[in-house]
Amino acid sequence: MGYQTDWVDAFASEPLAGNGCAVVHDAGNLSDEICIKFVRETSLSECTFVEPSKKADVKVRYFLASGEIPFAGHPTIATVLSLLHQGKIAGEPLTLETGAGIIPIRIDLSASRPKVMMTQIAPEFGPVIDAKTVADIGTIDAADIIAPPQIVSTGLSFCIAVVKDHEVLRKLEINAQSLEKAREKYSFADWMEPFWVSLQGISEGVDTFSRLLMLPPNPAEDPFTGSATGAMAAYLWHHGLIKQPSIIAEQGHWMGRPGQANVKVLGPANAITGVEVAGSGHVLMSGELLL
Repeated sequence: MGYQTDWVDAFASEPLAGNGCAVVHDAGNLSDEICIKFVRETSLSECTFVEPSKKADVKVRYFLASGEIPFAGHPTIATVLSLLHQGKIAGEPLTLETGAGIIPIRIDLSASRPKVMMTQIAPEFGPVIDAKTVADIGTIDAADIIAPPQIVSTGLSFCIAVVKDHEVLRKLEINAQSLEKAREKYSFADWMEPFWVSLQGISEGVDTFSRLLMLPPNPAEDPFTGSATGAMAAYLWHHGLIKQPSIIAEQGHWMGRPGQANVKVLGPANAITGVEVAGSGHVLMSGELLL
């Protein structure tokens, strides 16, 4: 059986940048096992599987190589761009049914590349984790972390860890045993690997640059993580680490896959109602998945 499928680079201003995602349409009959095998076949961080929804305009399922997750950022951007490419939408506002709830989408068609704006759900702030525990996960010193690490979710849970500078980001190495111990000690919604953040972009005028190192069977590093970017922005605004609720975030440059997002935290710092994460992308390949 054939399934229309697009390979989309999300949070990218040009082809072969940002973070790739394969979007499989009319995939409601595919089993979890097949979805996981397909992600592993692509070697991508995530793939999405689209089907009709009774609650929203479209239902989207998100899969890593290790299994299904409730929500992911760059695959959401990729899915909407694929829907545009397939002619299933024309650029009107729409809603996506996800495991994290209903995600409102707006699309700006005025630029040379469509820009997709997703509103992630209100953040849930989980436990604060001691700096030494988080530092051990990244094989750095506790003094390299400049703010209390905390688990935050705007649809998918990450430990947000703000470090001193790019030098610290460069020397990160993930320690699987330390991560396992931290997850046992701090139980909160199956949180992902730490999202490491520097309050300095690579490009001029950019506010943050980040990295997400991952464990097998996932790729070693994620080029751009939209869900973590939303959680990060909520954390920074909530803790007074940014002066304005709107920032520009970068990721992936050291992988040769530069990505950028415009991010706006909605609501006051003590009562955030959501996070808008916007990015462009490019449909790199389009064809049929034969299963």
